[in-house]
Amino acid sequence: MKTIQQTRNSFRHSSSRCVFAFMAVIGLALSPIAHAVSPGPDGGLPNFNTAEGDFALQNLTTGSGNTALGFSALFSNTTAPQNTAVGGAALFENTTGFQNVAVGVTALFSNTTGFHNTANGIAALFSNTTGNHNTANGDLTLLANTTGSFNTVQGAHALTTNTIGNLNIALGVAAGENLTGSNNIDISNGGVVAEANTIRIGNQVAFTDREGLMHPAHSTAFIAGISGATVSGAAVVVNNDGQLGVSPSSARFKDEIKPMDNASESILALKPVTFRYKKDIDSAGTPQFGLVAEDVEQVNPDLVVRDKKGKAYTVRYDAVNAMLLNEFLKEHRKVHELEANAARQQKQIEALTAGLQKVIAQVEATSSKPEIAMDNQ
Repeated sequence: MKTIQQTRNSFRHSSSRCVFAFMAVIGLALSPIAHAVSPGPDGGLPNFNTAEGDFALQNLTTGSGNTALGFSALFSNTTAPQNTAVGGAALFENTTGFQNVAVGVTALFSNTTGFHNTANGIAALFSNTTGNHNTANGDLTLLANTTGSFNTVQGAHALTTNTIGNLNIALGVAAGENLTGSNNIDISNGGVVAEANTIRIGNQVAFTDREGLMHPAHSTAFIAGISGATVSGAAVVVNNDGQLGVSPSSARFKDEIKPMDNASESILALKPVTFRYKKDIDSAGTPQFGLVAEDVEQVNPDLVVRDKKGKAYTVRYDAVNAMLLNEFLKEHRKVHELEANAARQQKQIEALTAGLQKVIAQVEATSSKPEIAMDNQ
């Protein structure tokens, strides 16, 4: 809780610093030592430069193709070319950074040598000094960024704490506001400090951003473009390229189709287990039932899926189910054959029993006749 409070205080401090910086610019501009480019800003300047506003392009020397509209816009620019600053103190400290676009009060304020940056919004990319190829759209976006490059941000207060992280994408209000790492994609998610190479879409848990805006948790998701999506719906899998899709079963997509026969017998050596996932996977420690990939690999390597390092990672339970079905059908046929044999044997037993009864009857009849004859004598 203390860390969160400190971060929020830091954020408020950064926002206040923007205001303080702008007021300092006004004081500097009114100072007696302030000098002006000749002729004064009145529109067109030499070398395809345009300046409108007090002290805009104040220190320009040989820079060309710059446009400064607003009080002290591009104030420190000397030799840098092709910058566009619209708004009070936009690109104020820029000296040699080139081909930057800053629209909004104090946008790209601290930029000195950074190039190919685009900042739209109040204090967007305010602290950027040497970072390049950043795009920030929204008030206070990439506020703390100093040397981070190739970041793309859309949404007010997004990626506000990033300083040196690169290649981040943040979409939505306060998206990635906690991020400091690189190569992340956060869409309507605050992100995690120091996280890298991670994609987060939506909020698992509701949160309140640093500006006090509540972001409810997302509870339902619909994704278009699933490969092979069916009319009635089917389980979705991920292929080797990371594409979501439905695993096809039509003969149109299969070669070398043949009966499984005895190929499924290996599953009889599998050892089902109970287990719990480690806390970083399942903090609740829910009891699980299944197989261990390394054990399955010893029985049948074709039943495991491997990670990028070639190590057994998970089990192809769909294949296990198909093999179980084959073994079940084989056993079912055996049972059917045994039942048929038992039925035939039962008929034979019944026939033998009937024949035996006839023989017994005949024997009994034969053995009783001499007794009658003796009685008559």
